[in-house]
Amino acid sequence: MPQKQRFHAKAGVTVKKSMPRAKSLATASTHKKVIVLLVDGRSVKGYLNPGSLGSAEKIDLLSAEGEHRAIDLQDVKSIHFVREFLDALAPERKTFLSRPKLDGLWVRLRFRDEDVMEGIVANDLLDLLDKGVQLTPPDLHGNTLRIFIPRSALAEVRVLGVVGVARRAPADSRAAASQSKLFTE
Repeated sequence: MPQKQRFHAKAGVTVKKSMPRAKSLATASTHKKVIVLLVDGRSVKGYLNPGSLGSAEKIDLLSAEGEHRAIDLQDVKSIHFVREFLDALAPERKTFLSRPKLDGLWVRLRFRDEDVMEGIVANDLLDLLDKGVQLTPPDLHGNTLRIFIPRSALAEVRVLGVVGVARRAPADSRAAASQSKLFTE
């Protein structure tokens, strides 16, 4: 097991103390639990660095057994970032029951296989111009935290609404500002 070195300074002398390391900090902080749904209906569980999603044609999935597997984005239907690896991945809900409260664009996605899903994406066009769409699913308390869907898996993206945008000041506010102040004179 690798040892982590710890240094303590005492009266101008450096003393080494060793302590065992539980796990690699780089792996713990950058690789997230995912379940990759493939176009052919199969699913693959593993760990993925979310920072590399929009920049490459392939994803590098680290399986639970520790093997790297390169998967072409053309073969991926969706990548689900999950809390736990469960047997059934089917989302509890694919649509919102009412208008969502999260900030962003409320979108309806239609896949090439005619499957339909709703979610919230960031209100930033640069994110939408990437190699795919990252969205928050309708069931916020379910196992799936976020979903990445490659552009190649989508047939249509439709914006249903803009949620959480600051409202404009009413036109009457200019007239109210020109009136005299009662208590400041």
